[in-house]
Amino acid sequence: MAHKRAAFITFEGLDGCGKSTQVERLAACFVEQGFSVLVTREPGGTANGERIRQLLLDTRTARLAPLTELALMFAARVQHVEELIRPALDAGQMVICDRFTDSSEAYQGGGRRLGKMLVLELHRLLCGDLQPDLTILMDSDITASVGRARRRNQARTANQDSDENRFELENRAFFARVQAAYLEIAKREPQRVFLVDARGTADQTHTKILEVVSSKLGLNIFSKKAQNRC
Repeated sequence: MAHKRAAFITFEGLDGCGKSTQVERLAACFVEQGFSVLVTREPGGTANGERIRQLLLDTRTARLAPLTELALMFAARVQHVEELIRPALDAGQMVICDRFTDSSEAYQGGGRRLGKMLVLELHRLLCGDLQPDLTILMDSDITASVGRARRRNQARTANQDSDENRFELENRAFFARVQAAYLEIAKREPQRVFLVDARGTADQTHTKILEVVSSKLGLNIFSKKAQNRC
C-alpha cells in the first residue's frame, strides 16, 4: 500500500549541473519505499506547457523581450500548478519537480535583470501560497555545467527535431548573475532551500541529497541499506 504523505520537492541549479539525473534517482528511492510519485519539469509538465517550453528554449525564438519570457514562464507554470501539481499533492503524492519559481527569480530576475520583486509578486498573484516543502539547489561550476548543457543539447538537436539551446547561448556574465541570484535565494530561505555541492560524482551528490531529504522531511526510509539500493 502506498504511503499517504504529500511533499513538494523541487530541484534547482544551472543547466548541466545534473538535476535530471538526481530527480530520477530520488524518485526511484521514493517508489521503492512505497510512495506514489509524480516527476515533472518546468517549463513544461503539461501538454500546453510543453508547447510553451519549445517556444522559450528554441534558438529560433529570436528577440524575445525579458518580460515576455517571464510571462511565458508563468503561463506554463500556472497551467502546471492547476493541472498537475496541486491535484497530485491533494491526492497524497510526492511531487518532484525539475525547476519551479526559483528558476524564474534566478534566470529572469537575476540573469535578465528584472529583479526578484516582480517574480515574487507574480508568483503570489498567479500561484497563491504554493511553495515547495524542500528545494535542492545544486551548486556547480559555471563553465563545466554550461559546457555539459551545450554538448547535451547539441547532441539532441543532431539526433532529433529538438533544439533547447537558447539559454545556453548566453555569456558567462549572464550565468554568473543566475548563480548569484540562486545563492541569494538560499541565503534568504535557509529552511526551504538546501545547497548541495554537485561538483563530485553523481553517486556522491545522490548521497548528499538523500541525507538532506531524510533530515528535512523526517523520513526514516533513507537508511544505509536504502541508499545502497537507490
